[in-house]
Amino acid sequence: MANATGWAEDTVEVSGAKIYLRRAGQGSPVIVLHHDIGTLDDLAFYEELAKSHDVIVPHYPGWGKSPRLEWMRHPRDVAVLMQGLKANLGLAQAALVGLGFGGWVAAEMASMAPREVSKLVLVGAMGIKPPEGDILDQAIISYIDYPHAFFHERKSFEKLYGNVTTDQLEAWDIAREMSFRIAWKPYMHSQQLPHLLGAVTAPALIVWGEDNKVVPQSAAHAYKKALPNARLEIVKGAGHAVEMEKPAELTKLVIPFLGSK
Repeated sequence: MANATGWAEDTVEVSGAKIYLRRAGQGSPVIVLHHDIGTLDDLAFYEELAKSHDVIVPHYPGWGKSPRLEWMRHPRDVAVLMQGLKANLGLAQAALVGLGFGGWVAAEMASMAPREVSKLVLVGAMGIKPPEGDILDQAIISYIDYPHAFFHERKSFEKLYGNVTTDQLEAWDIAREMSFRIAWKPYMHSQQLPHLLGAVTAPALIVWGEDNKVVPQSAAHAYKKALPNARLEIVKGAGHAVEMEKPAELTKLVIPFLGSK
């Protein structure tokens, strides 16, 4: 059922998983893959995308409103399920927008079926080991300090999350446990992925916040090197979660890119 802003909710079964999703807009399909901390429902970036595209935002099993799968042990498992979701929705081809951990999932999906990806957008993507620096280890900080690290400025975090609710804290704790379950060794990267991305010839846009405290900027250059048809954009005044902190700036990059030939 659609809500007041035009977003509809649905649950789609894929290989025994019940995957919850939100969907809005019309036009060419865009699947948004969310962060390892999950996603808020109401984001300006999602709204802007839905003005010109059919936007689908699924929750991975074990995150948000999608029940956990006990057997899931690797982000590639998530990518396979997202491929199944795409097939069940009747989408032969779609653009993928991956945010942080979701960038890893998007990259895995693209490596599995390169011809099914019309465009690939990776925003602060995990998945490749940074040549310099390390991906922030959420095991050594609290599950509220970790989301804080996603932002360049604390006021950006507070604008979105306000006084953090108990439900939100619980969701972050569950998300962290799921991250440890499927992306612990090696932590938040794949040794195979850089070698598999050479087959992805779809245009790729890599976006990084200039002050990304979670994934070093060297990983952005590694993605650019691994993808045959990629360009890199750095957003000033943004941290890891560019879509939350600088939605207008990200929209100005992504919308023209998705519409280009």
